[in-house]
Amino acid sequence: MNCNNCSVQSLTFDVRLSGELNRSIIPIAIDHLERQGLEVSLKDYRLRLDEFGAREFLSFCEDLLETDLAEFRINQEDYQPIVNMRHVFDMEWIDEVIQNERIVSHFQPIVDAERKVFAYEMLARFHDADGQVIYPNAIFPAAKSRGRLYALDRVCRMTAVRAAGQLSGEKAFINFIPTSIYSPEFCLRSTIELAQQTGVDPNQLVFEVVESEKVDDLEHLKRILGYYKSRGFQYALDDVGEGYSTAEVLGELKPHFMKLDMKYVFGVAQDAEKQAVALSFLEKAQAAGSTPLAEGIEMEEDFLWLKAQGYELFQGYYFGKPAAAPLAVKAVS
Repeated sequence: MNCNNCSVQSLTFDVRLSGELNRSIIPIAIDHLERQGLEVSLKDYRLRLDEFGAREFLSFCEDLLETDLAEFRINQEDYQPIVNMRHVFDMEWIDEVIQNERIVSHFQPIVDAERKVFAYEMLARFHDADGQVIYPNAIFPAAKSRGRLYALDRVCRMTAVRAAGQLSGEKAFINFIPTSIYSPEFCLRSTIELAQQTGVDPNQLVFEVVESEKVDDLEHLKRILGYYKSRGFQYALDDVGEGYSTAEVLGELKPHFMKLDMKYVFGVAQDAEKQAVALSFLEKAQAAGSTPLAEGIEMEEDFLWLKAQGYELFQGYYFGKPAAAPLAVKAVS
């Protein structure tokens, strides 16, 4: 993985063709592209083009190809069926969002057992050039399809660090995608420098591993978290109860905070199965020396049940929805 993935530069497409028919089209396609003044190289039946060239190639050849024998990849990622290429073109709008940093951080409170604000989770919110909201369920798939997850993760992380400067001592939980960091020392340098420039105490920042992006390389994740810890930052595992659930793994990672996924929290006060998961999770957190945090609290009874079992931190709409400013939690009678 190269550093270009953390910025929005032009995409490089490799088109790999198999089968006698597809390969017979290659010299015709190259001739057409070169006549259009577009650069193209060929190696082992693999065409390399920039995005302009890839668009022209697909327009010229799509009806001629045996599509089940044609693949492409962008920026040396995994190959995928060529029929997906138009979707990559259609998601070009994500480049403008990232380049112009049309991202702001919203704050959702995390409270302690006495309902006092302990921290805020920094949640990214996105807008297009007209100021219209773009929802995360559109943003992240678009970024992934164009190989922009790395760049998006970085700009979200930097935006959150800047926003943390508005806090008055509370911690800031900042999500990050561990697979977007190939070298902690290199990829996180700008994050460290920004925290220093904005005067944010490293101990105030908690970097939260996004569980939805599974990490196959545990040693790599340990290096990332170790680097954060060596610089004075803390870290949390999100949605524990799924991937990082074994005592052995948790013992190796030693997270400062562990979050119980909201699907085990909503209705837990009345659900024996959810209670069993919540209690098992609590034991694992305590054994790992981590502070247990329950997210997705929407009802008083769930909060009280979890509090009675020994949970220490809580997050959810019951205490406050994400807001553009760090608002205090209202007392609940």
